[in-house]
Amino acid sequence: MKVRNIIFNGLTALIAMTSITASAQSYPTKAVRVIIPFPPGGTLDSVGRTLANKLSEQTGQQFVVENRPGGNGTIGADAVAKAPADGYTLLFNASTFTTAPMTMPKVPYSVVNDFAPVALVAKAPLSVAINKDLPVKDIKSLAAYAKSKSDKVNFAVGSIGSAGHLATEQLKKAGGFDVNIVPYKGTAPALNDLVGGRIDGFIDPILGSLQFHNNGMVRVIAVTSASRTPNLPDVPTVAESIPGFEAYSWYGLWAPIKTPRAIQERLNAEVNKALSSNIRENLIKQGLLVTDGSIEDFIKFQTEDMARSQKIVTEGNIRVE
Repeated sequence: MKVRNIIFNGLTALIAMTSITASAQSYPTKAVRVIIPFPPGGTLDSVGRTLANKLSEQTGQQFVVENRPGGNGTIGADAVAKAPADGYTLLFNASTFTTAPMTMPKVPYSVVNDFAPVALVAKAPLSVAINKDLPVKDIKSLAAYAKSKSDKVNFAVGSIGSAGHLATEQLKKAGGFDVNIVPYKGTAPALNDLVGGRIDGFIDPILGSLQFHNNGMVRVIAVTSASRTPNLPDVPTVAESIPGFEAYSWYGLWAPIKTPRAIQERLNAEVNKALSSNIRENLIKQGLLVTDGSIEDFIKFQTEDMARSQKIVTEGNIRVE
């Protein structure tokens, strides 16, 4: 009887594994929801929609973007954490996904325990954008201006704990000056207020400010990458004024933690295929660094980045009020 049970259990497991593999091979068989937990507009939304459109084209099923803003990105993320783990509800988010819980008293999910990293998509250098009417032309004059104005210079952040927020804290410390942090619900409203002169500066991925800079509506005085970017070749890096300074946002795709590994692998393969297609050059032209790789690559990257970010959050005492 014992041997029979062992054989039966083994066959059951084999049948289940075969079923999952077959399901992954045919996946997706219906529309896939891709939740972006911030409002439309800005780099996150642009990259997410570009990727979703390409995945739709490759798989023959629609990858439908759904913007679900609120709660510093936690409302949309929580919806994915609680969704069926079948590959039909995914999260596309920026690095703020991993840092927001570090700044909030309570979040209804765990980044590590409730989400499976599927694919790292791209890293985004940030732009230091300034209101065009300020007497600021570079990082040196920004530091001097901020020091002269004491606590009267206001910098937006798209969300508390975002890459732009962490970079602002880094720049304050490295440059020896201070600014007031003004939190917004996403990139688009922050840029609108920067153009309108209601705030003085904003550090966020380049794509968001690029058009405004090119049209003379804001002034990008520096980028945070190690070297100058192709889309802003005349704009210096922060490191040219503060040696060693470097900061990025990054974008990835996650699934609920119990999503079958075979489906995760299929999604990873489709994302990598998309990133090697015609959208790659488009993303690079926008100043993004395409970072395709395996699931294991993404897990390693996320773990290391979270450790670095936690240090900045702790030292800067960054908290959601």
